[in-house]
Amino acid sequence: MGSDRPAGSRLAFIDNLRTLIIVLVILVHLSITYGGEGGWYYKEVKPDLVSGLILTFHNATCQSFFMGCMFLLSGYFTPASFDRKGPWKFLVDRLVRLGIPMLFYDLAIHPFLIYWLARHDVYHLSFRSWAASYYTSFHPGRGPLWFVEALLLFSIAYLIWRLVSDQRVPQAGTDRSAPSGFSLAVLAISLGAASFLVRLWRPVGWCYEPLNFQFPYFPQYIVMFILGVQAYRLQWLTRLPTELGRTSLALAAVFVLVLFPLLVILGGATKGNVSPFAGGLHWQALALAMGEQSLGVLLTVGLLVLFRERLNRHSALSQAASANSYATYVLHTPVLIVLTLMVRQVHLYPLLKFVVVGAFVVPACFLVAATVRRIPGLARVL
Repeated sequence: MGSDRPAGSRLAFIDNLRTLIIVLVILVHLSITYGGEGGWYYKEVKPDLVSGLILTFHNATCQSFFMGCMFLLSGYFTPASFDRKGPWKFLVDRLVRLGIPMLFYDLAIHPFLIYWLARHDVYHLSFRSWAASYYTSFHPGRGPLWFVEALLLFSIAYLIWRLVSDQRVPQAGTDRSAPSGFSLAVLAISLGAASFLVRLWRPVGWCYEPLNFQFPYFPQYIVMFILGVQAYRLQWLTRLPTELGRTSLALAAVFVLVLFPLLVILGGATKGNVSPFAGGLHWQALALAMGEQSLGVLLTVGLLVLFRERLNRHSALSQAASANSYATYVLHTPVLIVLTLMVRQVHLYPLLKFVVVGAFVVPACFLVAATVRRIPGLARVL
């Protein structure tokens, strides 16, 4: 069992895990640049089969858990923030910390990226015409800032629930229970079923444009935020059994190394038959939804325990990375695009180029974020 640390304290393992997730976000977007499946501003090459499969497999593995885990960690710190600040200061803080970066990205960074890509002949369009259309039909949450937008909406929903709920909210740590293997299995099956049902309506890749939300993934995001709130009250993150975490990581390895490759082969993805995986009444869609959500639960629990037991301390580097992780998330897109355009004429095998460029892009994103936060007043927002 993990130690019973105070739920309100800042736990180093949570900071370190969040930093890892930010790194994975950068690498997922970089992998799309060099041939992985997904939506992104700039795709440099059409990859060969091997690069495409490996990079897509990397993205699918990350997609199974990393944003859901981010919502879980965000939900975990929401009750303490609300209790400490009260409802109206909590709302103002969320609007400042989430709303201002989102609007700045939407109104300035996103248009700059379109201009930059048009200038480099990646997009063949008139920027002036595009800008006129964009600003007259504006909607928020562009690019990766959909997460910030969703978190703002979830925070407002939590605020409303606290204001209107007649139930007394228990103090942190009043229940000594911890999640069991059975409860995690029920969670994984429920999330898989919910994801499959949503994908009968809208397949993977579909986006609700007014909010830039990909609803096929939202069952996990909503549930993980709620579980994060519950995890704070019941101190689940410090009470997750160590053996449960080890078992979760072992099972996750089986999914990644055995079951998912079998699904890819038997489902026809190696022959280019990928559409049945996206949604609809196909066994591939059901298998992917169940496998994806099971892997997401296993990796989330396993990594939480691993970081709690092995990485629950700060070095100077990890503390700096943690302090700048949110700013890195907000600002990594322009850094990534500018740097990848700078090396577009360097011809390397796509998979190799992903590795080489990634070694430079990840630290560059954190360095730019740290520099921006030194500007007076911006550390309050970022």
